[in-house]
This record gives sequence, structure tokens and C-alpha cells, in this order.
Amino acid sequence: VQLQACGGGSVQAGGSLRLTCTASGGVSRNYFMGWFRQAPGKEREFVATIRWSGTTAYYANSVKGRFTISRDNAKNTVYLQMDSLKPEDTAVYYCAAGPAIQSTSTLASAYNYWGQGTQVTVSS
Repeated sequence: VQLQACGGGSVQAGGSLRLTCTASGGVSRNYFMGWFRQAPGKEREFVATIRWSGTTAYYANSVKGRFTISRDNAKNTVYLQMDSLKPEDTAVYYCAAGPAIQSTSTLASAYNYWGQGTQVTVSS
């Protein structure tokens, strides 16, 4: 599985961006597709994830109510709609895929395929 992420950019606080992650090589229906982010000097952290074959989705508390993850299986694509962006959302965002289960779906170690990352910068 290869993942290609795009859609990052620079916005002012309160603005919106939509990240796109396109998968090639076939994604198992049992996989979770997740978004993680890493800010300078910080560890990679979970943002959101969705099951490839269902509607089950999970969010980090820091983005709940502001970000929405969705998928389009026909296009092999996962989206992350980010609204009401804050300066603390500034990071490189990575999409990931893997055979996670519900209890591990927020852990980076549960994902074995990663995209190249896309920069999101939110100014105050």
C-alpha cells in the first residue's frame, strides 16, 4: 500500500483546510485509515482515524468538534476536513493505514503504511 497526502498549506486562525490521502496498492477492508501529526520538537500524535469498511471514527480530544474524517472507497481516498484551525494545529500531518483494531487505532505503532506528510501552518 502506498499513500499520498496533500492539501496542506498556510491559513489564519479560524480558517479551514482539507487534507486528502490517496491509497494505491489495495487497502484491506479491515484496515483503519488514520491521520497523525508532528509539530517541531514534539512526538507524533494521533489526530483521527476511520475504519476503511465502515463509519467508525475516532478523534483526539484536541480536534473533536473541529475536524472531520471521511472516506471515499471508490476513490481510495480519505479526507480530513479541518475547521476552526488554531495555531497549535500547526504540524506536519501524516496519513497512515494499518490492520489496527479499535483498542489500538489511536496508536502510531498499529499502522504499517505511511504517507510522506503535508505541512499545515496556522498563524494567529
